[in-house]
Amino acid sequence: MAPPGPAGALPAPAEPLSRSIFRKFLLMLCSLLTSLYVFYCLAERCQTLSGPVVGLSGGGEEAGDPGRGVLAGGPRELEMWPAAAQRKRLLQLQQWRRRRPPAPHDDGNEAVWEEETPGLAGGPGGSGAGSSVAEAPPGTLELLLDEGSKQLPQAIIIGVKKGGTRALLEFLRVHPDVRAVGAEPHFFDRSYDKGLAWYRDLMPRTLEGQITMEKTPSYFVTREAPARISAMSKDTKLIVVVRDPVTRAISDYTQTLSKRPDIPTFESLTFKNRSTGLIDTSWSAIQIGIYAKHLEHWLRHFPIGQMLFVSGERLISDPAGELGRVQDFLGLKRIITDKHFYFNKTKGFPCLKKAEGSSKPHCLGKTKGRPHPEIDREVVRRLREFYRPFNLKFYQMTGHDFGWDG
Repeated sequence: MAPPGPAGALPAPAEPLSRSIFRKFLLMLCSLLTSLYVFYCLAERCQTLSGPVVGLSGGGEEAGDPGRGVLAGGPRELEMWPAAAQRKRLLQLQQWRRRRPPAPHDDGNEAVWEEETPGLAGGPGGSGAGSSVAEAPPGTLELLLDEGSKQLPQAIIIGVKKGGTRALLEFLRVHPDVRAVGAEPHFFDRSYDKGLAWYRDLMPRTLEGQITMEKTPSYFVTREAPARISAMSKDTKLIVVVRDPVTRAISDYTQTLSKRPDIPTFESLTFKNRSTGLIDTSWSAIQIGIYAKHLEHWLRHFPIGQMLFVSGERLISDPAGELGRVQDFLGLKRIITDKHFYFNKTKGFPCLKKAEGSSKPHCLGKTKGRPHPEIDREVVRRLREFYRPFNLKFYQMTGHDFGWDG
């Protein structure tokens, strides 16, 4: 029995039942929210460390669709992955930087790309959903790419101008083991005095097993370039994209005409003297196409087996076939196949169904595939006669008949 209280005091009433229930409800709600928060944090960390990786299967198609948690980790977390997973993840992240087209260069070999929507999603090899890696924050990407290093190029596309070098480079960049400079460095012809350290710094970062590449078509006709490249490395692999020299000359002229509409006609520039039919070999549009003469300079420093000659015509009619030869030459697995291309009838060129770093079809820009002006047939005939002996010699030197005189 409770002791009596002070005289005249009433006993304290019991705590209301509703307040007790409210407190219990608050405790349960806090516990639930805390549990959800812990679960969310654990889920995010697991996704960061072991989320799906986008790689390229044997056919070059995307193998997954990563979540945004893929990019949350840094180099320390990468160390927790197996070596193969590290390499795949970094390859995936490198695509973010490479999806942006390089800037045009002053020699007219523009690196402009334009998106097209030919409705190929339902066809074989059509484009699918893009990777969220393309939305990666630049700071995170730079941090992860520090895992790679800059190397001097092991392979160079050395020529020729208006032969199809830009198309070849962009097709090759689809390969996960090829890292290439977008703009033309012009190191061995214009900037050699800046030194190899400067040249190396232009190169993209690469991982073990990747090939560093660049392309500058003017190297093929630069007398000093063979010795300079050989001095850098005698093992450098050289790729030359060649095209019917008559068609190449007209294409070269067409490019100049688009920039300088007031230049003389193609016919007047072709001849030193129109009446005698003497070809003006000092005109660069004509001089570049004497392939045998330029090749002689290269063979003084490199064996023929270290050079690959790609047909500009077949790069249009059979891009997958030519890319197969190039991949073999570079010692790469044949990942780029016919499923990567479709032919654009409007442009008259093959385009990529899915360019590297993008889920959309891409073609070379509007500066590629310009319509050529009508050239006097007699001038074309004389040019073909002029080039014929040089072409035959070039066929003998390379062991390959390109069929320009058929």
